[in-house]
Amino acid sequence: MQTILAPHLLLEAYRLGIFPMADEDGQIRWFSPDPRAIIEPDRFHIPRTLRQVYRQHRFDVRVDTAFERVIRACADRPEPTWISSQIIDAYTRLHRLGHAHSVESWQRDRLVGGLYGVALGGAFFGESMFHRVTDASKVALVALVDRLTRRGFSLLDVQFHTPHLARFGAREICRNDYLRRLRRAVLQPCRFGD
Repeated sequence: MQTILAPHLLLEAYRLGIFPMADEDGQIRWFSPDPRAIIEPDRFHIPRTLRQVYRQHRFDVRVDTAFERVIRACADRPEPTWISSQIIDAYTRLHRLGHAHSVESWQRDRLVGGLYGVALGGAFFGESMFHRVTDASKVALVALVDRLTRRGFSLLDVQFHTPHLARFGAREICRNDYLRRLRRAVLQPCRFGD
């Protein structure tokens, strides 16, 4: 693993509002977008049809039981992905140290969707999602936000605004506003894991 992706450096980068992505050649690049997309957990919007799916318990939602499988599934796409083998190794190490987490959707014993990210204080940095069954990643997102809300988190950083995330209440804010929110959030005494 490259030194630039050492756990202490990754965590410090997140505290400063910076995150890594690999380019098509595997080179690690660092980003701090302006504007930045966030979801405020207490303003999260669940579309009506998804709310019904969530209440029907079509998926068994689990937390941190298959982190490496989730990140590898997020990287397994036909188009080039920013999740290189170095990223997988670095975040798997962060997971072992208790900083990176996965929320997973299962059907029977089959992993069918999920997401992963990093938790620091009252901030959660969503990194990527995947699904193999319709609504599986969306249910994982609903479960994530429910967990964040119950545990007092104030910031869900989704990095870039997309029409998909906008359906859930994602909005863009300027970098300065983001950094102010981030400084407050990382000081909150929240725990993501059990």
